[in-house]
Amino acid sequence: MRRNSRNPVLSDKAFTGFDLAAGERPMTVSGTIFKSYILLAVLGLAAIATWVAMFDVAIAQLFLQYYWVLLLGALGVAILTVFKRQWAAYTSGLYALLEGSLLGGISWLFEAQYGGIVFQAILLTFGVLIVMLTLYTSRIITVTQKFRSVVIMGTGAVMLLYLGSWILGFFGVNIGFLHDSSIFGIVFNLFVIVLAALNLLLDFDFIERGAQSGAPKYMEWYSAFGLMVTLIWLYLEILRLLSRSRRR
Repeated sequence: MRRNSRNPVLSDKAFTGFDLAAGERPMTVSGTIFKSYILLAVLGLAAIATWVAMFDVAIAQLFLQYYWVLLLGALGVAILTVFKRQWAAYTSGLYALLEGSLLGGISWLFEAQYGGIVFQAILLTFGVLIVMLTLYTSRIITVTQKFRSVVIMGTGAVMLLYLGSWILGFFGVNIGFLHDSSIFGIVFNLFVIVLAALNLLLDFDFIERGAQSGAPKYMEWYSAFGLMVTLIWLYLEILRLLSRSRRR
């Protein structure tokens, strides 16, 4: 039975509307893993380059003034990738480069305030990845339609809240618990981290079903892109939680 999903990046609709051309190889799990390594390497190298550059005061000031260019650029490339998944082999790398540059600057700013926080966030992010991968491969947690729907609805609600907070910020309205170090704010942050971790299970399921359905080879890049997006979200949420705990 066909299963529907509202996830804009890794949705079931991504596996519809195509046929393999003669001689075209299908998507594989191992191929997706390899491409995930490539994208994470590009992301990491871009982040390190920006991190090192930020020690120059002039560059740090430029980043603070024009970080939104990287943000909008990454968002634009992400949207293009979602709607033109055939281009994922090219757009996913560009996204990793832009997002890595943005993350490098953001991480440097956090590290300047809270020494050691970035290393902790990276370790925790990959720790969560390993735990969720173990839970998925051992089938301790099974991704069902109901599970998928709950995670997607929760993710959508959080994204709408973040979007609303961003818009309200232009009018001087601040949703306190999204930014402060209150108990409620920390609990909410933990909830979002759990939600991001559960999205990793959806990513693994998407990759596995794509390989089983004989999706085209370019879907390896698209699937790796989706996994990278989730890991970036998870890292940022962990970074926020650690910074909140330091402020208490």
